[in-house]
Amino acid sequence: MDKYTGKRLDSRYEIQELIGVGGMAVVYRAYDIIDDKIVALKILKDEFLGNNDFVRRFKNESNAIAVLSHPNIVKVYDVSFGTKIQYIVMEYIDGITLKEFISRQKIINWQDAVYFAKQTLSALKHAHNKGIIHRDIKPQNIMLLKDGTIKVTDFGIARFARNETHTMTDRAIGSVHYISPEQAKGSIIDERSDIYSVGVMMYEMLTGKLPFEADNAVSVAIMQMQTKPVAPTEINQEIPKGLEQITLRAMQKNINHRYQNADNMLNELKKFEENPETIFEYEKYFADNNPTKYINNLEYENNYNYNSNDDVREHKKKSKATAIAGGIAAAVGIIAVVFVFMAWFTSCGINGVKDVEVPNFVGMKLSDVQSNINNKFEWKVEPVYDSSKPEGIILSQDPAPGSKKVKQNAVINLQVNTSGVLITVPSVKNMTEEVARAKLDNLGLKYEIVTVNHEDIVEGNVCNITPREDTKVTADTTVTLFISEGPEEKTVRIPDVTGKTIEQAKQELESAGIKVSGSIIYENSDKAKDVVLSTEPLPGVTVEKDSEIRIMASSGKKKEKNFDITIDLPDINYPVTMSVYDGNKRIIFETVNPAYGKNYSIPNGVTGATGTKIIRVKLDDKLYREYEIDFDSSSNNIKTTKHEYKVNTQESEASEANDENQVYQD
Repeated sequence: MDKYTGKRLDSRYEIQELIGVGGMAVVYRAYDIIDDKIVALKILKDEFLGNNDFVRRFKNESNAIAVLSHPNIVKVYDVSFGTKIQYIVMEYIDGITLKEFISRQKIINWQDAVYFAKQTLSALKHAHNKGIIHRDIKPQNIMLLKDGTIKVTDFGIARFARNETHTMTDRAIGSVHYISPEQAKGSIIDERSDIYSVGVMMYEMLTGKLPFEADNAVSVAIMQMQTKPVAPTEINQEIPKGLEQITLRAMQKNINHRYQNADNMLNELKKFEENPETIFEYEKYFADNNPTKYINNLEYENNYNYNSNDDVREHKKKSKATAIAGGIAAAVGIIAVVFVFMAWFTSCGINGVKDVEVPNFVGMKLSDVQSNINNKFEWKVEPVYDSSKPEGIILSQDPAPGSKKVKQNAVINLQVNTSGVLITVPSVKNMTEEVARAKLDNLGLKYEIVTVNHEDIVEGNVCNITPREDTKVTADTTVTLFISEGPEEKTVRIPDVTGKTIEQAKQELESAGIKVSGSIIYENSDKAKDVVLSTEPLPGVTVEKDSEIRIMASSGKKKEKNFDITIDLPDINYPVTMSVYDGNKRIIFETVNPAYGKNYSIPNGVTGATGTKIIRVKLDDKLYREYEIDFDSSSNNIKTTKHEYKVNTQESEASEANDENQVYQD
């Protein structure tokens, strides 16, 4: 078992298992005991803690992802940069890399390839709008979920546009099979370099092959700069022509001939999806107007150990690694010198390059300026933030417009409005809400207030802030201040939830800190089904927090009513046979003698829930009384219809004679 599995970091993250190993970090699945969720924990390897370059790249990854919020980009929840351990807490992705998927499928059908490319471009569009260039787009850095959703990961070498430098080796970094020609040259790059990598990724998905392969990385890099790829349809004839055109335009060597931003390419893919027979007029981009200036392949004695699965350089021995690094640096240096010489020769040829006035770019969109092929300048972009101006607008430039003449290909410095400017979240814990608000206002950060109970922080003071203090966030980020309401109450008063649905009642009761018993007691009533009739204990009663309560709710069936029916008997003194009918069903059959009582009550009354019932009474099989009972009426429920009873003379005489005999006997 490794040193971290089974341990807990910062009293919060319980490390469960190792799930991945990369060049500079190891990744674990962990459980966040505070937020109650599974996360991915990326820990910088111990051997790189003292390496400033690896530490910088590791921190850069967290800074880059922290400013991004998109469904196709892995989320960062937390970071920690201590002296003994540095880690990033990220969204846990249960899936495989797109590279693994390609390896299994060999060739991906074009519908799925378009689906994956669109999600990748959507993620890049968001990142580019924030001023972030990924610089290492490849299937190994795309996670594929079971539902087909993709997540772009590994922003370890991503850059904010303002941080672009002139260090050739720094700019050439990336996976050699997917890097753009300008990355291979060591030129300044922009979002169009990521577009090239998406094109290579599409090429691989559609054909099952990489466009350029060779024995060593330098040879591949040179092919990226000067070799035209084999047309995808020559490898897979099932690829629609329009999709091949989109792929090849994204892979154009000339950066100005590619799609100028992710949105452009997304729109073309959508057009193609709507009509797969679409053919685009891209001939002007594919024409070879400038013959390639070839560079001799550079061979070096020490092999460059390149692993196509995870792009990790293996450091088998320190001395060998140093020799390899020296060889690479020398090779890359030669490439840089060749291209610098070529650039100088092109710009200082026998015809020379004319001087031009500096145009006015202020107020224009950066994407429009960069995509205009008439603007033959190099761009150095610095993000700034002005909430009163639209995002992506150029706010100022250096040299100023019309201030002087410069050579074509000169560097123009542009300040571009972007919310990607980073601000450090301040430490405000235990401060009063008023002081914390003022501190955030001074930094220009937006915020929202959430009140929570806290055992230790006094009421009115800050108990937490998210994102966490010292985290770098963009200027448009809304932070959340958690203000203490003091300790949580131990008792609660049961709210009145009668008349509400069961689900509404459960939510209200649970919000009040009361648990609902699993069984609902259903009763018949006049209310609709699942409407709460009462609770046990009753509303208003004070109970311990987390106590259980039972809910009584309507079954949706009407509650039965019971009516007493009293039959007035005729004025006779002899017995008669009485039959009582509920509808067609006889419910009573017996002999009664009015001489012993003038009224007869139907035992247990008459019961029903809705509608009407007719109760008929017969004496000696002759209709005597009819009772119409309306169970839906709120008054006058019983209507009585009387029928005349005809006295039976024989019965009457017999009864009188019997009475005389009785008297005589007495």
